[in-house]
Amino acid sequence: MPADLRVLIRGDGVAACCCAHLLRHAGFPVTVEPLERPRLPVILLGDQALALVRDIFDQPELFANEPRIRRRVVAWGDGADPVSVEHSAVVVSEELLLRRVTPGLLSEGNPTNEAEASWKILTARPLPVPAVEYSFGARLASVRPASLAQGTDPSACWIESLDNGWLFLIPGADRAAWLLAIGDSPEALLNHSRVVAEEIAALGGSGGGFPAYPRIASPLCAPGWVCCGSAAMAFDPICGDGTAHAIREAILAAALIRGVDKGAPVEELLTHYETRLTAGFRRHLTVCRQFYSSGGEAIFWTSEAEAIARGIDWCDSRLSSYARFRYQLRGFELEAVC
Repeated sequence: MPADLRVLIRGDGVAACCCAHLLRHAGFPVTVEPLERPRLPVILLGDQALALVRDIFDQPELFANEPRIRRRVVAWGDGADPVSVEHSAVVVSEELLLRRVTPGLLSEGNPTNEAEASWKILTARPLPVPAVEYSFGARLASVRPASLAQGTDPSACWIESLDNGWLFLIPGADRAAWLLAIGDSPEALLNHSRVVAEEIAALGGSGGGFPAYPRIASPLCAPGWVCCGSAAMAFDPICGDGTAHAIREAILAAALIRGVDKGAPVEELLTHYETRLTAGFRRHLTVCRQFYSSGGEAIFWTSEAEAIARGIDWCDSRLSSYARFRYQLRGFELEAVC
């Protein structure tokens, strides 16, 4: 059994719930501090993310019957023709995802206040002192419900770049869909759309909006706390890997706590956590740069590509000061590298 080490988790999203489940399964006293916030209306769970969730919560058939995306239609670049590529993902809402994996999870355990916690895993704001957020871009996104046109394939999603931004149409159940518009309003982008507009029968009212540019906190951890999930990093939806990243961060954060309990050097564990997350953020920026460098020639694309390049330079400056990795994950635990 773990030593007398109590953990407080702030937030109740997928990262928080994965951390809580893994640590409670290992015998740690864990308190989850939920925060009221709007849930994401739609999440694309790719095969890797889905496999991780199924493994963590031991639910091998999770979402086996939910709507599935099997191909992606992409029209990217000035005047580019649409190209169809294979894709594999499940379409769910954040609310449904959390309901399936966390029945009773948030209310389990004896309450621990902040002063009593040996460690805090922060998956939601505010950031702890001295952490600050670094942002690389200015693009905003809006989400609107939509209905698919007759003849539209409900097992495909559509992505299209335009002069002032890009569109992402994600089908759901019963010919419903969600339209993600980045850079400009959905109406303005649809007015110039050659591909996505043809797949929409009707556009609904506002479904909310959010920043769509990559962001990272620094530092990401210190003795007594770690940032995880959206408190640690936020990703551009163009890659569709935000949920998978959040789950991997949760696995690593829980493994860090288990390592501390086993007596591993705290500073080495924290350095490993900081390095791994920063390297993951850099990989995300590298993929983003490929898209924004090829999306178009207008100022939206050039300015956002420049911001992404600054982010890659920022990551390189941080990573150059870190030593080689001294730990590796084996299952859900960190082991020292000889």
